[in-house]
Amino acid sequence: MKTVFSILILCLSLGTSVALKAQNSSVDFIEGSPVYDYDETTISNTATIPGYESKENPIKITGTIYLSDGVTPAKDVVLYIEQPDEYGDFDLRYHNGKRYVHNRGWVKTDADGTYTFYTYIPGNNRRFKELQQLYPIVKAPGTDDYEITSFLFEDDPYLSKSCRKRIAKQNDTDRILKPVKKGDVLIAERDIVLQKDITK
Repeated sequence: MKTVFSILILCLSLGTSVALKAQNSSVDFIEGSPVYDYDETTISNTATIPGYESKENPIKITGTIYLSDGVTPAKDVVLYIEQPDEYGDFDLRYHNGKRYVHNRGWVKTDADGTYTFYTYIPGNNRRFKELQQLYPIVKAPGTDDYEITSFLFEDDPYLSKSCRKRIAKQNDTDRILKPVKKGDVLIAERDIVLQKDITK
């Protein structure tokens, strides 16, 4: 009974806890969202998350960001992700009085709308039965930044059948990555459709 109750609580809180978890872990309590903390001179449509070279389960995540029509590639969109470490814990650090998640990165799409992250599959935080997740924020030209649903993983032991059904009802199964092994690296894809049209 306790197991059933735990799964029910996990599934019921999935929709809201994802956003809250991302917000609580990423909020820069001094200057706002971390999506703006990238270096304009070095950002490109490819980024490597700290820890990629040393962690287990390295993964290459690629995709295309589209305008709200779901067809037109979106240019100059910044996609930010942050994630826990291999134990499911956030490596929080400080720089100039600002708190941030160490395992993070930014990309900006080219004219073709594509992006690539080299990262690793995070661990589960077993104390709280947290799913393996990457937390993204999107910032398109002329629009406010906003969070999108987290990246999940097909082989996550905590991603139960009931949770999958809930995600399917929300018509959001694309958020569940299905990595394929190629050489020493896993590869997965997720396309993103913007909720707001670019106004610039």
